[in-house]
Amino acid sequence: MPVYNWYSTLLKPSWAPPAWLFGPVWMVLYVIIAVTYGTVFYKTFTGKLPRFIALPFALNLVFNFAFIPLQFGLQNNFLAAVDILLVLATLIWALLAIYPRIKWIAIANLPHLLWVSFATVLQLTITYLNLK
Repeated sequence: MPVYNWYSTLLKPSWAPPAWLFGPVWMVLYVIIAVTYGTVFYKTFTGKLPRFIALPFALNLVFNFAFIPLQFGLQNNFLAAVDILLVLATLIWALLAIYPRIKWIAIANLPHLLWVSFATVLQLTITYLNLK
């Protein structure tokens, strides 16, 4: 598999988790995202939340889904680093926007925030270690 071969050749910090861990972690996070973001979008579409509350959630999904094609499709660490910074920024924005209205959504996304924060530091480190 060429993508795995490329990723396995990258320099990574000693504290990088094994590649197999990312799939299970994201599966759990996708359940959290589906329930919480789904609630935000449903409440927005039914008029129970203002549209501006849904904006950072929608942008976060766009940036989240862009990461794999940027990192593994284009094999571009720099674009992936920029993207993950946008994932982190929109996630923080989303949680700050929803907290005053529906606190459980912000609290349920704390594992998501912790993982994205860790993944951001990891991606920035990998990008730095593999500058050419």
